[in-house]
Amino acid sequence: MPRRVAVVIETSGSTAAPKRVMLSTDALLASAAASSVALGGDGQWLLALPAHYIAGVQVLVRSIAAGTEPVLLPPGHFDPAEFAAYAGWLVEPLRFTSLVPVQLARLLDAAETDPAMLAVLRRFTGILVGGQAVAPALIERAERLRIRVLRTYGSSETAGGCVYDGVPIGNTVVRAVDGQLEISGSVLADGYLDDEERTRERFVDDQGVRWYRTGDLGAVGADGTVSVTGRADNVIISGGEKVSLDAVEALVRTLPGLGDALVVRANDPVWGQAGVVVLAADQAPALEPVRAAVAAELGRAARPARIVTVGTVPLLASGKPDRQAVERLVGR
Repeated sequence: MPRRVAVVIETSGSTAAPKRVMLSTDALLASAAASSVALGGDGQWLLALPAHYIAGVQVLVRSIAAGTEPVLLPPGHFDPAEFAAYAGWLVEPLRFTSLVPVQLARLLDAAETDPAMLAVLRRFTGILVGGQAVAPALIERAERLRIRVLRTYGSSETAGGCVYDGVPIGNTVVRAVDGQLEISGSVLADGYLDDEERTRERFVDDQGVRWYRTGDLGAVGADGTVSVTGRADNVIISGGEKVSLDAVEALVRTLPGLGDALVVRANDPVWGQAGVVVLAADQAPALEPVRAAVAAELGRAARPARIVTVGTVPLLASGKPDRQAVERLVGR
């Protein structure tokens, strides 16, 4: 292992095999410094994520850089009441935490009926939410409750979130090449441990500038705002047409009762492959209105074949949906 490497993070991709990402002290501290500026200053952090994933590591790095003591939520099942109790240990004027969407959803559920929980969440200067696509409805709920939530975009390869609410932070630069996002800046990882081939594939030099190929589909606006539409590898061929399941999922989540839905792939006797909407619920909403909405926006080939309800959505240790397990549930 190179001597400059400070930590190795095993990724938690929901569809692919894990990779071991090598990060230097310089990259970690560059990320922490950029985050501090974007958030309006250093503060105290509540660690509510596993400390061996990049989002958890960065809570600790930011705390070290700021000279503040983080409050550590005990590992295990996430309980909003326990979160609120540990948040009470925060004493600094600026208070932050980092969550995955399912944690935020549970906190908002509690805050909508419990004024004490609402007060706890409003005391946070900022709540970072990332790790996966965040449903617009979830952000809207937080805004209605006047809770400051920032959507983050990044990965272990970028030392964590490097884009907040669509705006690159620090000296991060994002560009779109053939519809796929690439990132440069001081936050980039050194590469993958014991995997030179993958390192060469993902980290490239362009006229003396090092870029990370994210594998994410997206665009960069004229004002530099970054939008992410999905993974380049989360695409099916349905009726001979390419369909981004991430685009289907984003649209489905705007429909009533489907704010937390997933869309995964399944074999289809007519279309070859089709999307399947998966929802943790006792009863599924009607399928045809969903198919009609998707067809109107994304075309007939993108229509989901069915809606499947499950008791709970399988999760990875990071809190992300385990999409491979979900696909097995729907009988891929």
